[in-house]
Amino acid sequence: MGEKIKKAIGVKGDFKSTILPMINYSYANIFIGGAGYIISMYFTIFLTDVVNLSLRQAGIVVMIATVWDAVTDPVMGMVTDRTRSKYGKHRRYLLWGIPLLLVSYSLLWNSYGVNGKEDPTGAMVYFVLIYMLYKTAFTVISVPHTAMLPELAPEYNLRTQYNSVGYLFNSAGMVPAFAIAVLILGLCGSGNDLTSASKKPFLIIGIVLSIFFSSAVFMTFKTTREPDSTNMKNEPLDIKYVIREYILVFKNRSFRQYFFMSLAHQFSTGFYLNSKVYYIKYLANQYSNYALFNAIAGVAEAGAFPLNYALTMKYGKKKCGNIVTPLMIAGLSIGLIMQSSGGKSSWIWVLLMLVSMILYPFGMSGLGFVSTNIFPDLTDVDEMITGRRREGVIATFSTLIKKSISGVMAAMVGFTLQGFGLVTGDTVSQYEKVAGVPFAQTDNAILGVRICVAVIPIIATCLSLYLLKKFQMTGDDHTMIRAAVAVKHKYGTVTLTNEEIKRCELISGQKLENTWLGQNNNPFEEHRLEKNENGEYVILIEKENEKKRLEEAAENK
Repeated sequence: MGEKIKKAIGVKGDFKSTILPMINYSYANIFIGGAGYIISMYFTIFLTDVVNLSLRQAGIVVMIATVWDAVTDPVMGMVTDRTRSKYGKHRRYLLWGIPLLLVSYSLLWNSYGVNGKEDPTGAMVYFVLIYMLYKTAFTVISVPHTAMLPELAPEYNLRTQYNSVGYLFNSAGMVPAFAIAVLILGLCGSGNDLTSASKKPFLIIGIVLSIFFSSAVFMTFKTTREPDSTNMKNEPLDIKYVIREYILVFKNRSFRQYFFMSLAHQFSTGFYLNSKVYYIKYLANQYSNYALFNAIAGVAEAGAFPLNYALTMKYGKKKCGNIVTPLMIAGLSIGLIMQSSGGKSSWIWVLLMLVSMILYPFGMSGLGFVSTNIFPDLTDVDEMITGRRREGVIATFSTLIKKSISGVMAAMVGFTLQGFGLVTGDTVSQYEKVAGVPFAQTDNAILGVRICVAVIPIIATCLSLYLLKKFQMTGDDHTMIRAAVAVKHKYGTVTLTNEEIKRCELISGQKLENTWLGQNNNPFEEHRLEKNENGEYVILIEKENEKKRLEEAAENK
């Protein structure tokens, strides 16, 4: 049965050599997926409704910490790419990040009695510093973890399988973290509303989840193995070197296509996620169902995985984005018509919200799956251009800009909602306690919520779909590039056909002679790419490794 399942989903190899390494690598995804999920659900409203910061102040807290996160990512990427260690370039940083994670995530949900009404400056400074500390912990762990993947999974479809297992482990982090948060809030009487009296349950949530996430990161450190990097040669490090490294990244045409597509997708999800809780609480008046809606959304996103995986394995890495993403737009469109559920027909609006909570995450997962699977292949195009493996630089150049914009988006949402007159915090809870009815936001405030939760995300999603169509590299192209790079590394030169040269130039955006691959160190030799009986490119190092494995097996017999 196990072999049939592996064949059905396209996994090659036995459990010990193929499946187990994927699981070991993916333990850290419990932290990467789960920690961010709880923050996206609760942190902004924790700042506004529990700590009593204004929407603008909460946006500034998130913006400063996120921009800090963006700035530290390239530094971490450069550090990992230059690390010489018998344990590999990346793995040991996971262990070093655990103490930071334990401290920062627990403190992130504890205001130590600071109140945004009484001391707004003190509250802002505290949460800016603690959020920056958490973002530092996240960088120290996530950047090396992401940069490990191209080394652990060099083959095109194998990377999809690694990312798919990682996607499942993201859910394995999100679901229990969500359950823990909801259970603690419910037991402490904060399940249906959040006020300044909800500080204690959030403190407990922070402590419990920090231990849970740290354990997952330790498992990846303990069970994952990397190649020795002690013999790696590094160029002298100075400011000119750093600038040149990042200019080279953006010369990669495939990277540029990926970057702008994923940036538009992030713009869409950033606006939606930063305004979603206010959409449910103040526009739809359905916060009592907030936990239910998020549970349904999590199930819907996880439920999309088999379809995304099947489409990717059969038709390539772009297909699931083209087919599934329109459902995301449909889910967002419900935000354009949503009304308060306080009237006689309230069940209609609750039903529409449920539909939205299914369609949006199901559709959103399509472009998310595309971005995750395309990214590792960009390192091979970069190697074709530079002749070096620069996983950390590639990863962190992208996150530098995207996270900076993400931080600005958080502030933009806060400033937009407050500018349109949305009221939050104790003003709302005290009014509802005295009046006994939900607080009525102005029509202008509701318009601001619609713009942030639907209008801007729809426009950005349509743009990301358009940009996805522009992405050129296929699975055959990727295998050809890896085969050419392997030949070039071994012989100093590689001889390509006119069609292969054309594809390399289309994917890289540069003339072949201007790339490392096109530099001929042995002009009197010809080394063409091999193909097997199925017409597939043979990668030299994999062929040699397979030959060695067969020889060792024969000797053992």
